[in-house]
Parts: sequence; C-alpha cells; structure tokens
Amino acid sequence: MLEDDNQIHVPPSFMAVYADHRQRLREPVSIVRARYELCEDLSGHLVEHAQTLYHVQAPSETEILLRIHAGLCTAESGVSVAEATWITTRLAELLNWPCPELPSPTSGDAAPLSH
Repeated sequence: MLEDDNQIHVPPSFMAVYADHRQRLREPVSIVRARYELCEDLSGHLVEHAQTLYHVQAPSETEILLRIHAGLCTAESGVSVAEATWITTRLAELLNWPCPELPSPTSGDAAPLSH
C-alpha cells in the first residue's frame, strides 16, 4: 500500500487508523508515515512510565492502560482518539499486558492534522 523508497514499514493496524471504509488512505502516505513514527515513538516512551506506575502505585495493568488512554484522548496530547487507541494497544503489546477494551473512536476522530 505504501509504495515508495522509504524504508519505514507502517503496519496494517496503523494504516487502518487512516483508511476509509474502502481501505483507501484519507491522508497522503507521507503524513501517515510521519504520524506512525510519532505514535510508535510515543508508545515506546510510555513503556517505562507504565512500568513505573505499576511498581509505585500498584494499580492493575488494565487501570494503567485505561488512564494512559484517557490522557492521550485529551486535545492537549496532540494525537487523535484513533491514534490514542492505537498507541495504547501498542503499549500493551510492548509490555506484554492484556489490552483492555478501549472506547471506540468515532469517525470524526480520525486525526488532528495541521499541515
């Protein structure tokens, strides 16, 4: 789907964040790739934060992931609700924690893009 010279592989799970019901991208490939890089980096940075919360506050893995997701869903986070859901799901994967059911993004929450 991303056919150019860039070596970054955007996984289908992230492509779905930007795909319409016909699986066509709603944004240019360069934007999707840049947003993927941002979201992947953010999920990686959140690993240590989530582990610290787990060891210091001792809430459940589910509670930590739900709190992080709620924080990412705020306008100040710089990511859309759909991206927040992807980041939280990826974070759970990186931590090897079960991902709780997260609120579904609405179709209007595709992405906050500022070209």
